[in-house]
Amino acid sequence: MKICMVGAGAIGGFIGTRLAAQGETQVSALARGATLQALKTHGWRLQQGGELIQVPLQVSDNAADLGPQDVVFLAVKGPALAQVVPQLLPLLRPDTLLVPAMNGVPWWFNQHLPGVMGEPLQSVDPGGAVAAVVPLSQVVGCVVHASTSTSEPGLVQHKMGKGLVLGETAGGLSERTQQLVELLQRAGFDATHSPDIRQVIWYKLWGNLTMNPVSALTGATSDRVLGDPLVRNFCSAVMQEAALIGLAIGCQIDQSPEDRHGMTAKLGAFKSSMLQDAEGGRAIELDSIVAAVREIGQRLGQPTPFIDTLLGLTRLFGKTHGLYPI
Repeated sequence: MKICMVGAGAIGGFIGTRLAAQGETQVSALARGATLQALKTHGWRLQQGGELIQVPLQVSDNAADLGPQDVVFLAVKGPALAQVVPQLLPLLRPDTLLVPAMNGVPWWFNQHLPGVMGEPLQSVDPGGAVAAVVPLSQVVGCVVHASTSTSEPGLVQHKMGKGLVLGETAGGLSERTQQLVELLQRAGFDATHSPDIRQVIWYKLWGNLTMNPVSALTGATSDRVLGDPLVRNFCSAVMQEAALIGLAIGCQIDQSPEDRHGMTAKLGAFKSSMLQDAEGGRAIELDSIVAAVREIGQRLGQPTPFIDTLLGLTRLFGKTHGLYPI
């Protein structure tokens, strides 16, 4: 089996290295810049549990060099999606599976979704450019539950979590997704097969929706965000709005904001991915995490005053610091 990781940062490098080290598949990477050079020099590198896992690989910045694949993991940041997807065509056959291992609401999320118009979400796929390249039938949804980072280009540090949840975009279970789940399990992941991947996506988003932008805005770790009563109450209000949207689209959240805050608190003081991006001067993934939720709410006619406030403040912060397009 041939697998290509498109994007070899913290998540792509984590998944790619584990799969390559397992030895059952040929795992290549489509990368660019310093990451491309590091992978050419050192191969896959993952520091996990005090061990350095290092595996050679084929890597290029040109998809034609890698050729058609059985599975393509898409592990790029949201702001780069529209630029990257047209480059994927040489990797894709009619039966190639595309697995987006990305944060927030994916571009395909509202297709065939009850209660909303099926047109592309402009916040994550302006003009439907991504949907036009990749048929929905070839997409397998994915949610990542892992904390990873890159200490330098091409060197991934694994902190905690090995969870990967996969599922068909149309819902239900399938043989092709089950085979991929079992492959990931053999590579050491806590991989599971969900019959309702949209609900899994929405539940993870429900927590990230506040912690990511609020931590980026304030520069505070999660414990400090939750430790301020006013900020904690604001986060709860945002989450209540998102839960109502979820209920309307069949992604019910059977938990209170306070319950979720309690789960987050158990993780200790951590920096969200958006805070790490802001500190590193990288573009923030605001559209897929916040703007898409607001857009779905608008299509439903659902008021979102707290989500609007969060989006407006974080968008202005991003524009002022060169982290979001003006």
